[in-house]
Amino acid sequence: MISVGIITISDRSYKGERKDESGPYIKAQVEAMGWNVNEYRIIPDEQEMIKNLLLEYVDKNIDLILTTGGTGPSERDVTPEATKKVIEKEIPGICDIVRIKTFETTPHSVLSRGIAGIKNKSLIINMPGSLKAVKEYMEIIILFIPHAIKTIKGERSFH
Repeated sequence: MISVGIITISDRSYKGERKDESGPYIKAQVEAMGWNVNEYRIIPDEQEMIKNLLLEYVDKNIDLILTTGGTGPSERDVTPEATKKVIEKEIPGICDIVRIKTFETTPHSVLSRGIAGIKNKSLIINMPGSLKAVKEYMEIIILFIPHAIKTIKGERSFH
């Protein structure tokens, strides 16, 4: 079973000014896949807090860490920068393919700066904060996550 940690990164959701819709959606989707949500938190757009929580989840040996929010071009969007400080190997194809596939229907998808990568045996994927974008991401990444997790854990696979 894949263990999952979810982090919603939003100043407004953290302050209770806006309901977090993306985090609960991610939780429902991964549970529908039979995966276990070990952690789910809402934090503000603060680079050090994001970095520290990612490291906390990695230390708990969580297989898949999904972030939502903080990937745009605004000044407060710092999720990719925090993630870069944590990961050991970047996997650019994950976020690239979603941006490419969603561009036709959502031209603003190219503004998402989210990244994906590995720290120890954890796969970290940044997603935008909007529910629409998260739905698009989940539809695509769900296809390869089990294989990615097995590969990261060193389980033999025949391609």
